[in-house]
This record gives sequence, structure tokens and C-alpha cells, in this order.
Amino acid sequence: MELETRRLILRPFTEEDAAGLYEYARDPRVGPAAGWPPHKSLEESREIIRTVFSAPDTFAVADKSTGRVIGSAGFVDRHQMLLPGPDDEIGYALHPAFWGRGLMPEAAAELLRYGFEDRGLAAIWCGHYDFNDQSRRVVEKCGFLYRFTGRTWAELMGEERTELHYALTREEWLAQRGRN
Repeated sequence: MELETRRLILRPFTEEDAAGLYEYARDPRVGPAAGWPPHKSLEESREIIRTVFSAPDTFAVADKSTGRVIGSAGFVDRHQMLLPGPDDEIGYALHPAFWGRGLMPEAAAELLRYGFEDRGLAAIWCGHYDFNDQSRRVVEKCGFLYRFTGRTWAELMGEERTELHYALTREEWLAQRGRN
């Protein structure tokens, strides 16, 4: 399955994407802000593709003009009980060289469409750590509504963190689309 936006292709990862993944995943500005340590090798990136990124509805974010993998985005199969289900959470990461261009809000908007229209979700969640301003801006641009703040254990980083949680119900998303 592929999803397409004006500037991006969201498609399943392949092992051939390991070099592109490693290029951004080794950057210390990317993983720690999302709760995972920087990748230490090309082989580690390849293993993440085989395991974590082989999950359904997990996409390589590729620049449409070059085909280059510049990020990842998708549903992470985590659920909340505060809003009606079915629900799922989205996560994303982007190569820092592409920050500030509106690419991740573009990808997340397509994930919202896909989640509500094609998957039939009733709610879509996302969250960010309190210090992750890049992710906060994506959340704001996509129209997610703040729900709560909590403390969580960032297992891969070995520390407790403050996380802000946001969601959109299908009805809220449809209402926002009617205003655009």
C-alpha cells in the first residue's frame, strides 16, 4: 500500500531503505526526541526495518521528486481508552535537513485521512515529549486537540519523561475539514 501527497510518497519500508533510515536515525536530534537512541550502524537500521518498521501501516516517507527516504510515519498500534474506538496512535520522524518545510504535517494529514476514511478509525492519537518543539508544531498544524499530560517511562532511553497527548475524533476531523 502506498499513500501519496503533493510532495511525498508514504510506502512500506524495504531493506534497501536502510542507508536512508540510518542517515537520519543516527542524528542525535531525531531519535532521543522521539524516545529512542540514535542508530549506531547501518545494520541496526536494517534490523529496525525488519522488525519495527515491518508492522502494518508503518511507512517510509520518501521525497516524491527524488525517491529518497527522508523519514518515517505511521500507526504504532497503541490505544487509549478516553475516546471511542477503534483508535490508534501515529508516530513520525523526519531527517533534520527537511525540518521546517511542512513535510511532516503533510504526511500526518494523509495519515489522518487514511486512518479515518480507509481504516475506519473513530479516533487518532499522537503525543510528544514536553521538550520536542518540532513534534508539537506538527500536532498543532494538523489540528489535533490537547487531551492530557502524563509522566511516562521512555524505555529505550531509560528515563521518565513528561508527554503531552492529543487526539482527534472522526467528527472533530470532519468538522475541521469543513472549515478549510
